Amino acid sequence: MEAIILAGGKAERLGEAGGGLPKPLVSVAGRPLAAWQVGLLGRAGVDRVIVSCGAGAGEQFAAALGGLGVEVAIAEEPERLGRGGGIRFAAGQRQETGDVLALNGDELLDIDFAGLLEHHRANAAAATITVARPKSPFGVVELEDDHVTGFAEGGTIDCWVSCGVYVLGEDALARFPERGDHETTAFPALAAEGKLGAFHHDGLWLTVNTPKDLRRAEEYINAHPEWLEA
Repeated sequence: MEAIILAGGKAERLGEAGGGLPKPLVSVAGRPLAAWQVGLLGRAGVDRVIVSCGAGAGEQFAAALGGLGVEVAIAEEPERLGRGGGIRFAAGQRQETGDVLALNGDELLDIDFAGLLEHHRANAAAATITVARPKSPFGVVELEDDHVTGFAEGGTIDCWVSCGVYVLGEDALARFPERGDHETTAFPALAAEGKLGAFHHDGLWLTVNTPKDLRRAEEYINAHPEWLEA
């Protein structure tokens, strides 16, 4: 089984906390952020990960992600291709045909990849996207008529959103653009044909964009020793 990690993101919003590294290589609890993803993928049965990165960054990723028990291949984009274009370009380096996992390289998540694959295949979908209900960033004001009766922490957003984690079959990959975003092109077309599945995720999903996000990611890993033992 193979997987694609999109790793072209820059750590501009992280400032000095990014250390001048590509965002997926920023250290979280002593490991590059993308290394936590590679570990999870390996435990789910993935034996080869293709990293889609910017031109000239390949050696840096190969060195940082090697030795994790999973073969790491590098796909350096000759120019910025967008998310859909990056996935399609990296898919050209697969050694096998069939389903492939794809995900963003700047996130900390605990998705059940084996369960995602099983769900995708059971539904015979062309592609399956992982969906979640993220936490609301706003606190809740409790009202009775026009009087405030209390306050509570924000709950979850009512609608489902894409986590950016997919299983993609050959039909789906063939529709991905060479440049641009698949979520505005390939996925709407597959949805209209009834070929796009959804896998519900209720666990951790944390995108590391800011120093605050980085602290949250480190706090989570340090509070969950099973991650450190992997």
